[in-house]
Amino acid sequence: MGDTAIRKIIHVDMDAFFAAVEQRDDPRLRGRPVAVGHGASRGVVAAASYEARQFGVKSALPSVTALRRCPQLVFVPPRFEVYKDVSRQIHKVFARYTDLIQPLSLDEAYLDVTANKAGIETAWKTAKAIRQAILEETGLTASAGISYNKFLAKLASDHRKPNGQFAVTPDMGAAWVESLPVSRFHGVGPVTAEKMKRLGIETGADLRAKPLEFLQENFGSSAQWYFAIARGIDNRPVNPNRVRKSSGSETTFERDLTDPHEIEAGILKMAEDVWRWCDARQTFGRTVTVKIKYGDFQQITRSRSQPGAILTRDSLQRSAIELVRTVLPPVKGIRLVGVTVSNFAKACGQDAASAGTVLPIFAPNVAA
Repeated sequence: MGDTAIRKIIHVDMDAFFAAVEQRDDPRLRGRPVAVGHGASRGVVAAASYEARQFGVKSALPSVTALRRCPQLVFVPPRFEVYKDVSRQIHKVFARYTDLIQPLSLDEAYLDVTANKAGIETAWKTAKAIRQAILEETGLTASAGISYNKFLAKLASDHRKPNGQFAVTPDMGAAWVESLPVSRFHGVGPVTAEKMKRLGIETGADLRAKPLEFLQENFGSSAQWYFAIARGIDNRPVNPNRVRKSSGSETTFERDLTDPHEIEAGILKMAEDVWRWCDARQTFGRTVTVKIKYGDFQQITRSRSQPGAILTRDSLQRSAIELVRTVLPPVKGIRLVGVTVSNFAKACGQDAASAGTVLPIFAPNVAA
């Protein structure tokens, strides 16, 4: 990784971040299976410690299922302000090593250390120094992936978790990708992985063997991405000016709802949460999406785009209500609703279209 003509990218990913913060702050939780979330019958797991993951407890798992898998599981209510404060500490560490930082969430980010701001001999040693500084200053461990592009760096950071690091060098990148299951690839979700399996694609080697025309026929606009990553190619730069593409909030009800008035009340509250975010940042979108999850976990969405940005709370709430009314009265009980605004016209005073490549962020409201 010493060639100055090659990018040096580090993907840093905190280990079980929310749960690790709770274990750090409460010694009684250390070594125990911990879930951040609400343990009520309608709650969901927001994050799980590694001790809990050994029992199959993971994020988005219903609390009832989590407790069935791990009866000794300890639920801790989320403290998002604390997590944000710790995240700011971590980003201050990053800034000592590079000016090119692209956050993905509170607990992970891409760093481009090609310019070698800290004057450290290699990207490998830079990653070690960053992880050590995070540990000393926050008491938390991080894992890191080091490579010549973002796709490989992200894959690599998962390879030695927790509290480890792994490098994918230019001479090994393509062959390493071929050896991995496609289900591990960023951009290949469970549904796509299952479709690929039906088409005989289970590994990176299988994916590379398919011609671009075949991928275009079966995966449409995603084909070019799959074609490239199967060869270890990803030319996306680390973008410190990355902006949010969406803002959303969702909640799980205490019981499945069938009363339209109660469902609409939930939608109004989620729209209020989203409006506060938009108003505080003076960032307004044209598209409103309502998400509905039924008691049997079937999920649907309804979206509508306006000619111009939605600039008032009333307009946002009215749009959300009109969307949810397209499925009312419900054919079955509803356990969760969410509201998201996207297609931003302005982002912090800047034309969003000129801000470069962006990725979606969804900020769920973890509720019982």
